[in-house]
Parts: sequence; C-alpha cells; structure tokens
Amino acid sequence: MEERLQKFLARAGVASRREVEKMIVSGKVKVNNQIVKVLGTKICPEVDQVKVGEKLINQPKKNIYLMLNKPKGYITTVKDEKNRPTVLDLLGSEIKDRVYPIGRLDKNTEGLLLISDDGQLAYGLTHPKYEVIKTYRALVKGVPKKGGLEQLRMGIMLAGRKTFPAKVRLLKDLGNESLVEISIHEGRNQQIRKMFKQIGYPVIDLKRVRLASLELGTLKIGEYRFLTGEEIKELYKSINYEQKTIKIEGS
Repeated sequence: MEERLQKFLARAGVASRREVEKMIVSGKVKVNNQIVKVLGTKICPEVDQVKVGEKLINQPKKNIYLMLNKPKGYITTVKDEKNRPTVLDLLGSEIKDRVYPIGRLDKNTEGLLLISDDGQLAYGLTHPKYEVIKTYRALVKGVPKKGGLEQLRMGIMLAGRKTFPAKVRLLKDLGNESLVEISIHEGRNQQIRKMFKQIGYPVIDLKRVRLASLELGTLKIGEYRFLTGEEIKELYKSINYEQKTIKIEGS
C-alpha cells in the first residue's frame, strides 16, 4: 500500500512531519539509494528501502489493542504460578505477539479489560497521576440508603487511608438486592468490594463497563475485539498524552 514519504518517516518516529519535510527538501532522504527532494513522493513501505543519511528506516511495528469482556474465574496476568486460567488463555491462537493486560480485574470480577503491547498507553492508563476513570456496575445485597451512597461519594476510610470521591448512582432497586453504578479513578486491591462492605452492602457481582472513553457495549463475555484507530486516539486524549505514532493491528 502506497504512502507519502513524509508521512512514513513521521510514523516511523524519525521526527515531526514538519521536520521530516525539511529533511526531504534538503536532500537528506534516499529511496532505494536515490535522493528524493519532492514532497508528496509516494513509496511502498513494505518494498521500498528508505534511508535518512545512511540510516535505514524500518517499517514501524504494528501495535495490538484488544478489548476483552473478562469472565469470572480468570486471573488478570500473563502467567499464573498455580496454573489457574489467565485472561490470555481466552485469546486463542489468533494473537501470536507478546501482549499483556493493562491494569487488573480480580478473579471474581468480569467486564472490560484492555490487552495490548503498547507500554506507553499502559503506563498512562494505570499510573495514579492520570486519574483515569473506571466505571463499574455492582450488584449488592440490600438497597443502599442515601446516606451510604453519600459516604461513597465523599470518600471513606480503607486501611487507614481515605478513598477519593466516587460518582455513584442507584440504577435498580430489586428488593433484597440492588444494582449500583460507581466510577472511581483509584486502583486499590478489591477497592469497590471493600467500599460497599464498609457501608454495609456487600457486593454479589461486579462488572467493569467503562474505562476512560472506552465502553464495553455489547461485547459478549469471554470474547474480544480489536480497538479502532479512533478509540486509541481517544484513550490517549484521556491521559493527556501526545499520542505517539502508532500502527494498529486489526483496524
């Protein structure tokens, strides 16, 4: 597939598009050992040899971005020393590259889990300073009173440290149980379960339905799909990163 020379070089991380254009015009770029000075020259990255000076520029690696609807019973890790099933077991043989989960969902929690080989995005989505919002739906015992929900909104003490304020709303009153939506940006171990237990309404089932700008939607339990380029851009925006140039597998 043909591509403009300056776009290829920028995508390969050589420099910004503007700087790359200056390199081309000044005669620093060769295609198949011939100097090219014309902006807009098209190349075939899979076939043509491109050099800046004497440095060969390789075709950028394709990154993989997957959204998995994690079932219960799976460990969010690459390998497990107890030989329990991991989320990577759900990918089958289609994904041959080395990928890893971004963040964690505990064994008994289901829902949206990102899997990728993009370390920069993984860092941004999991580092506390970026305060990435994660939204869950919790089925809890009983029906929390306004006072209990307000405690979650204000923050409660867990292990001697107060949680950050959460966004909480009661979705359904089911009599002996209720469905509550809660959004947080922290990632303490089993935090949501502990928060509801603290106010007297233990969690029966927990599912993550949203991470930053990404929604689980209608993806079935145990299935995964590739993210679109637009979804990746929105994830980068959510962590206020200048998106690195990426080539996306599967989109």
